[in-house]
Parts: sequence; C-alpha cells; structure tokens
Amino acid sequence: MKAYTYLEAEQYILEIPGFTGKHSLEEIKKLLRTAVGDKIHSKVIHIAGTNGKGSVCAYLRSILLESGLSVGMFTSPHLEVMRERICIGNEMISEEEFVDIFRKIKEIVDRVEGKNHPSFFEYLFLMAMAYFKEKAPDYIILETGMGGRLDATNVIDRPALCIITEIGYDHMQYLGDTIEAITAEKAGIIKTGTPVIFFDKRQKSTEILTQYAKKARSQAILIGIDNILNVNINNKSIDFSLETGYYKYVNLSLHTIAGYQTENAALAVCAAERLHEAKITPKSIKKGLWNMYWPGRMEEVLPGIYLDGAHNEDGIEAFLEAVQNDGCLGKRFLLFGVVADKRYEAMTARIAESELFSKAAITLLETDRSASIDRLKTVWKQHKSLCCSFHENAGEAYRQLLSCKGIGDVIYISGSLYLAGQMKSLIGSMEVLND
Repeated sequence: MKAYTYLEAEQYILEIPGFTGKHSLEEIKKLLRTAVGDKIHSKVIHIAGTNGKGSVCAYLRSILLESGLSVGMFTSPHLEVMRERICIGNEMISEEEFVDIFRKIKEIVDRVEGKNHPSFFEYLFLMAMAYFKEKAPDYIILETGMGGRLDATNVIDRPALCIITEIGYDHMQYLGDTIEAITAEKAGIIKTGTPVIFFDKRQKSTEILTQYAKKARSQAILIGIDNILNVNINNKSIDFSLETGYYKYVNLSLHTIAGYQTENAALAVCAAERLHEAKITPKSIKKGLWNMYWPGRMEEVLPGIYLDGAHNEDGIEAFLEAVQNDGCLGKRFLLFGVVADKRYEAMTARIAESELFSKAAITLLETDRSASIDRLKTVWKQHKSLCCSFHENAGEAYRQLLSCKGIGDVIYISGSLYLAGQMKSLIGSMEVLND
C-alpha cells in the first residue's frame, strides 16, 4: 500500500463525499468487527441530541479524567483540524497515529468492502474505534453525527449508558420536520437494559423518550430545570447548585458565561453518578466541571472577543440569553455566518429582535454549504433596526468590527461551527503575526 503522509490521509478523507454515501448499520457492523474484533473491552457512553452533545461529552470526559479514569472520545465536527475528533484524554490523536490508523482502515476497506466505501463520518468512526482498541481506555464517549437511529455510532449493542441532550429543529431534511419525528430518530440510540439520561425540557420530546425507554426496558433518568438551583452568573464563571437522584451538590462552578452550560453540566454529573464508579466522587465531579475546556462554545479567544457555534434556532436562543447576561458595559458587535440548510431567517429575526447588538457584520463561510451573500442581504435587510454590513470573507468582516471596538465593547462570532473554526484559526494566525 502507498505510504501516506498526514496531509494525504486527511485529503483522502475529505474527498470521500465525492464518491460514496451512507451505509446500513449492518455494513458498518461488519467493518467494525473486522477492525476491532467481536468485543469492545472499554465501556461505551453514547450521546445524541440536537444541541449540547459536544459540551456534555467534554464535561463528562473531564469528570472521568479527574477521577483517575482513562477516556477515549469521538466527536464531530472539528473546528480547525480533523484530528480533534479522536482523542485519548485531553490529547487529540497525533499525526503519526492518525496515518497509521488511516492505513489500517484503508486496508480493511480495500479488502472487504470493494465498491461500498464508508462515508466520511463512517471512515473516521472506524478509525476512532480502531485507535481506542489499541489504547484500551476505561471508557469511550461516542457522539452521534447527526441523528441517532441510523447513525454509524449506533452499532454498539450494549453501551454502559445513553445520554440524549436537548432536542430541537435541525437537519430536518433528514430527521423530520416535527419535534416528535426528530426525537424518535434521536431515541434510536436507546438500547435494551441500558439506562438513558435526558433533560426534561420539552413535553413532546420527554413523552417520546420515556415511551422508547419503557419499550426497551431501560431506566429513564430525567433531569429538569428544577434540579438546577441558585444560578449566579459572574464575570467569567457560573456558580450553581444541583440536585440529582443521589446527591445535592452545592457550589458547583463552570468556567463560562453561558447559562445553557448548566444544563449540559447537569447531564454529565448525572451520567457520572450512574456509572457507579468508586473513583468518581463529589470532589472529582466538582473539579472536573471547573476544568472542562470545549472550544467554540462561548469561548473567549481574546479579551472581549467570544466564539459561539450556535447554528440553529435553539442554539441562537441560548446564545442570546448568554449575551444578555454578559455584564457588558459598552457596545456589542456580531460577526455572523450560516450554512444554507439552516432556518436562518428565524435565527436572524431573533437576533434583530433582541436589540443586543449595535452592529452586525454578515459574512460568507469558507464552505460550499454557505448561504449566499445575496440571500443573506435579503434576509438581514428586512430588519432595519440593526445596522448591518456584508462581506465576502470573514477576515474582512472581523477587521471591520475590530476597527469599531472600543474599551469595554465586546465582539461575538456566531451562527455556525464552520465560522467558529474558521475564525479560531484566523485569530490565532493574526496573533502569531502580531507577536
């Protein structure tokens, strides 16, 4: 087989969508058995949902690590480099290991699949599981890509735990156009006898998830907003208390200004308890929550400049709530970009109605999925109360907002994880040049 460099391996994976599509779970199971054998020795935690999946993964990983347990984690999408998707502990897979695992999966694919090549997401999932087999962590945290029932990650027959985060309107062309339909797809990860934890936020989704759990003879563990108490948003952190089925935690703290993270942290705490690991203690839970780092979610990349990958209506609603409570004494500016298949008309309306921003710079994204600049102009110009400018590239938009920013002002970058990753790289390179 050809000796691939890291860049060649990455490029090969990026080109996969051009020649293949999604496969059945049976086909993925067949490939997975070939790659890792019949038994996965690590305990698997499977996470689905519309918003908050990545944050729950990160909070739970941090708790497990603080408890002295080893953790493999597979998430998507990545912000800057593909290797972010596959981690052991807090470290992403190295370039050398990435190439080694890539070659192993390619050998299997060439030998077993023939013309039925795995999709982009399926290939990376297989790579992650082969990597985790080599590293043998105590736990593997798997985040679904889009849905649940037909997701490539849904080939694990007996996970230790399932978690379903907030359900909302997203990917409706694939998952359905009602909360009921979308919830049913997410509920597809529930397995017989495996406890499932979810947030009791929408009555319709709660009813469906409870029904699916009952049918699977799985324990349904609900966390509600009433379990989260005494929330206090400070300058750079949040303090709160949490009641679960086992304990009442007081004086928990999160290193964020995003109020929505209390819900994601609550799911992670409840999940950690249900693993019944002697090493997991109230102290390691508290420390794990505080030490969690997850980029692109209300992340302050520079003083007064925040990235938040809110990419759908519920995400924007949570983003605006966090902005409203940020304590900003000056002006707020928004850099916004979105992909074409989102309900960005509604997202735009909520941003304009909030009256939180003095100016918005609207940009194209560096992806062919981006909403067109003409369409963005049409949508944003309907809201005459908000001053807007339009840009062909995000760097130009960012520099314009920087020229407006004064002491005490804040710039927010939101609308898409593509934009968050793009701007994280750009801001990092600008800082290097300035140094």
